[in-house]
Amino acid sequence: MKLVTKMLFATFIMVHGFLITNAQTEESLTVERLFQKPRLEGVVVSGIAWSPDGKKVTYLRADASSDIKELWWFDVSTRRTSLLISAKDIVRGEQKFSEEEVMLRERTRQTDAGITKYIWSPDGKVIYVPLNDDIYSLNVASGVVAQLTNTEKSEFDPKISPTGRYLSFVRENEIYVLELKSRSETRLTTGATEKIKNGISEYIAQEEMGRTTGYWWSPTGTHIAYLQIDNTPVKEFNIPDYLGGYTNIHAQEYAKAGESNTLVRVGVVPVAGGVTTWMNLGANSDIYVPRVHWMPGGKRLAVQVQSRNQDTLDLMVCDIAEGASSLLLREIDPKWVRLHDDLRFLDSRRQFTWASERDGFKHLYLYDKSGNLVNQITRGEWEVEKVAGVDEKNGIVYFTAAEKSPIERHMYKVSLDGSGFKRISTSDGWHEITMSQDCRSYIDMYSNVSRLPLLSYMTVNQSTAALVEENPQTELRKFSLPKPEFFTVNSSNGDVDLHAFIIKPSTFDETKKYPVIVYVYGGPTSQIVANRWGAGGGASRALWHRLMAERGYIVFGVDGRGTPSRGREFLNHIHKRLGDYELRDQLSGVQYLTSLPYVDVSRIMIWGKSYGGFMTCMAMFTAGDAFKLGISVAPVTDWKNYDTHYTERYLERPQENPDGYRLSSPVSFATGLKKKLLIIHGVVDDNVHFQDSMVLAQELQKANKQFDFMPYPKSTHSFGGDAVGTHLYNLLVRYIQDHL
Repeated sequence: MKLVTKMLFATFIMVHGFLITNAQTEESLTVERLFQKPRLEGVVVSGIAWSPDGKKVTYLRADASSDIKELWWFDVSTRRTSLLISAKDIVRGEQKFSEEEVMLRERTRQTDAGITKYIWSPDGKVIYVPLNDDIYSLNVASGVVAQLTNTEKSEFDPKISPTGRYLSFVRENEIYVLELKSRSETRLTTGATEKIKNGISEYIAQEEMGRTTGYWWSPTGTHIAYLQIDNTPVKEFNIPDYLGGYTNIHAQEYAKAGESNTLVRVGVVPVAGGVTTWMNLGANSDIYVPRVHWMPGGKRLAVQVQSRNQDTLDLMVCDIAEGASSLLLREIDPKWVRLHDDLRFLDSRRQFTWASERDGFKHLYLYDKSGNLVNQITRGEWEVEKVAGVDEKNGIVYFTAAEKSPIERHMYKVSLDGSGFKRISTSDGWHEITMSQDCRSYIDMYSNVSRLPLLSYMTVNQSTAALVEENPQTELRKFSLPKPEFFTVNSSNGDVDLHAFIIKPSTFDETKKYPVIVYVYGGPTSQIVANRWGAGGGASRALWHRLMAERGYIVFGVDGRGTPSRGREFLNHIHKRLGDYELRDQLSGVQYLTSLPYVDVSRIMIWGKSYGGFMTCMAMFTAGDAFKLGISVAPVTDWKNYDTHYTERYLERPQENPDGYRLSSPVSFATGLKKKLLIIHGVVDDNVHFQDSMVLAQELQKANKQFDFMPYPKSTHSFGGDAVGTHLYNLLVRYIQDHL
């Protein structure tokens, strides 16, 4: 019976992967349809979590016809999925988000509404939901909803204590706890001002470090560790909103490369109230605190401290009673040390896991409680992505990695001593894993370029499987959309293979000549060549590329040196100079294209967004003969204008590497523009500021270089909204048709 279940599940995946690629109809996909409901990519799922007893799996779900997420759950024993609660069951009226939530949603590129966060109580009897600036509780057994806070101010970033006694949150930049039984409220921190904030994550932590919170409960539930951030040294960048009678100005605290950063310190406060004990992290205040962890027992704090130039990452152990600290582990890299979330303290073994690139690839290591290396857990010329879970009882680590291929992610297991390495996932593509606390089962979010994201329940021995969210291919079956083909091309000097994709028209005829759209990102934090749904910028962009192929264009992309998942040496080529090796490898891709008999070499264009917009500008200004046309969306044009943590990681500070900044910035080469260029930017972009495109526009005008420009008055870096998306991609279509 178990074998039959497994075979049926595998058959389901293969069949549904087949439907999209082989269904042939006369209907054509339009840009308008890309941004209409029901959503072509179907159901959207996020926020997957296991109940404390491991009997239920909860997740946030928006069906294809809505952006409003509801809370659903999957019963492990019955294998049934059902709606648990929706936002309209909790509050009525229009949903609103606090200023803190709006900023965090932009940092995490979150565009959904409804229930966007929830928390299980430790006993599994209650789920807490923040909504419309207040916090509500849902009794799981009875379904009764109760409002826990009711103030004019926002309760932000709620958390439950490990004992379930307290609910914590941040209000007006101070940390509060609510004793749930008595409903009594206590403010734990003081001293917050417009510049000084307690329990809040700073801008660059949210945008660049992957840390979206600023406080952490101790495992005993008796203390809270928190960050106090001081933005006094940080200059403000004014972002104008031109719509309305008078221009509105949003003042953003934004530290540009080489400028003063936010000051951060770590404190610990008793939940019963009292004085904060500040941790001694050394005399140097010009540091980053990317991660904070409680150690087993709740008497010590592990704080990761990163140097300003990011070549050193210290794991410090702090005594919460006195604040004294000592060095447990130091990671050093002459270029930069990558951050990770793979630190796991093992209670029963008095050991911890750690990730490092010291052998050239990101791998897992085991240390004892004193910071002495026990052994390397994983090894090979491939990269671990992240730890999914650690089964302490059996001494097994579960993790995802790019071992099978850099363009795929699979689940693996290995013993803590490095033995028993095995790949668990079998289907080609991309697997995102959420493990149960006992590490016996997991939820697999699986997709590939032909298969919409599929949510399934699995056990680690693969003996059972059940669909949680089928996400059938619905309307996509109507369109004869070609799919990407994956292969490799040689770099310019022939010493490395570069992963690439190509999408050919569904009516491809090798005797004809086709124009080519080269899509580029090229940056160190993302890859566009991946066997996953929505690879290369999300579902809408990926489907638009296939739409353009259907209309008679070849679409091509290559991940060059500087992109992730290929090891430290492959990534570190960009150190102290951006846009050099990355552009060389894009031109290697063009050289490959020109070797194809069906490519019209006179009609090759390049386009990209953000880092891809920067790369497009560099290509058009310094290698313009290779491209007839360029479209640059939200580009960084002068790296002195971008934030400290990201920019200095690669270029160091402008004071230390002035030539690197000059040679890495498109404004330095604006006189080299020879062909058509369209620049697109959101006016209220608070990541890559509109200023970047204005600075470039001035340089192009000074050089008497003609270009085209489209501002989006209310758009941020994500260009959110169906109306904006429709207009933007129709603009791309028109510009390409007119000029390519």
